[in-house]
Amino acid sequence: MRILILGIDGYLGWPLALRLAKRGHEVIGIDNLSTRRFSEEVGSDSAFPLPRPQDRVREAKRHLDVDITFYIGDVTDYNFLIDIMKKHKPDAIVHFAEQRSAPYSMKDRDHAVYTVVNNEVSTLNVIYAVKQIDPTIHILKMGTMGEYGTPNFDIPESIYVEAIVNGKKDKIIVPRKAGSVYHWTKVHDTDFLLYFHELWGLTITDIMQGPVYGTRTEEIVDESLRTRFDFDETWGTVVNRFCVQAILGIPLTVYGRGGQTRGFISLEDSMEALTLLLEHPPNQGEYRVANQFAEIYNVRKIAEMVKNAGEELGLKVEIGPLPNPRVEAEEHYYNPERKVLPSLGFYPKKNLKDELKNMIKDLLPYRERLERYKDTILPRTKWRK
Repeated sequence: MRILILGIDGYLGWPLALRLAKRGHEVIGIDNLSTRRFSEEVGSDSAFPLPRPQDRVREAKRHLDVDITFYIGDVTDYNFLIDIMKKHKPDAIVHFAEQRSAPYSMKDRDHAVYTVVNNEVSTLNVIYAVKQIDPTIHILKMGTMGEYGTPNFDIPESIYVEAIVNGKKDKIIVPRKAGSVYHWTKVHDTDFLLYFHELWGLTITDIMQGPVYGTRTEEIVDESLRTRFDFDETWGTVVNRFCVQAILGIPLTVYGRGGQTRGFISLEDSMEALTLLLEHPPNQGEYRVANQFAEIYNVRKIAEMVKNAGEELGLKVEIGPLPNPRVEAEEHYYNPERKVLPSLGFYPKKNLKDELKNMIKDLLPYRERLERYKDTILPRTKWRK
């Protein structure tokens, strides 16, 4: 297949490009390198130094003998996107080209507006470009389990649900209650994609993914192939952030009571799941939802697991609860359905307990680099600021 990855320079985009190229697919990528700039904006950087795009492509060829086409450009530029699609005629588009941080979207008005404009314009551009170039292109959009919030019902793996509203039965979109401006843009992505799917018969896979953790995949066989790894309060997800805190001797920042529960997946398993969804697309004109996670934990449990892993490696690790800067339920019910990926043969290869030690081992050689950015780890973005 010819697969166009929007957001190829990111934490998920780069390892997915390596995976797909290694499996023989033709991979084309677009990225405006915004995450590199935004990381600098908050005074941080990737834990692993990142080569320039042209060097990443060269190293992929050298170590894996794969060819990847990497364009620097912005998906919010419709003419640019159209030109790339006309040139390469992709069979599938992977849409990662969005501002992906909840804290970044909650810093102030300017960051909220940027998040909405960037994310919604990029999604609408993808939709209209597919309609214009080839309506049979499979759109695989990275959504998030965070679209649903923390409902007191089992989260179904479907776009619609039967409901009774004021005594009347109807089929409605599964209720969503996002917890940040970023998460609301993901809800709107779903709404736009569903609307145009029903209008034009577009083929969609809408992935509802839980937080991803990990430092490597099977294709990352050399330091020059590493993907970015964020650990600051704006860009670092909880597991990745905790691992760096353990190395630096910073108490693990459990927000509030730490009962926030989510479905997690390793970077390696995320790549496997995404590959399966691309190589086994839905039927033409189908809207498919896939809940993508492997294990369910609350933040307290994750902190305990990181503490144990760090201490087994000789680190002194403490857990330091902090007032929650976010507005979210700290104790709640959580039970998402998961059927689509198992039906495609997906079974997780990794588990959090074992992977934590590997992550810490991978990060330890970069301790001096991590020290330079330690002041960016404690929470500064507050939802009710």
